[in-house]
Amino acid sequence: MKESLESKLWRWGGNLFPAYRRTGAKITRISADFHSVDIKIPSNWKTRNHMGMTWGGGLYASLDPIYGVMLYKLLGRQYRVIDKSAFIHFKRPGLTTLFAHFHISGQEVEGIKKELQVKNRLERVYTIDLMDKSGGIYASCDKTICIQTFS
Repeated sequence: MKESLESKLWRWGGNLFPAYRRTGAKITRISADFHSVDIKIPSNWKTRNHMGMTWGGGLYASLDPIYGVMLYKLLGRQYRVIDKSAFIHFKRPGLTTLFAHFHISGQEVEGIKKELQVKNRLERVYTIDLMDKSGGIYASCDKTICIQTFS
């Protein structure tokens, strides 16, 4: 996945944004076309709780803004992208660095735009997994995002 100057600037800005920076997570790559984003959340003194596991709130917070920002960037300013709900499933304690790969296909973006020509509001549910390097899933999050046209 190749980055462009623009996607690098978005990555740097996202990692410096105070609310995201405090999660302990890092955006490691944003594709040049903004269809894919990779993050990691290390297991260190900033992210672990008193039991030595990665704090659940940090796990969720590391995932929270990514799909919304991706859709905002992919769709353009004529659309409003907001979170409606989220549900995180903790599957096992995070004791190591965890990773997530976000992807929104071009067909998904075109489908959203077509659907919004007929109605001014729709919802999409995206599922993202936090995994270790071997692919073991530690948490899954279902994000419901509301997309609207400005009227």
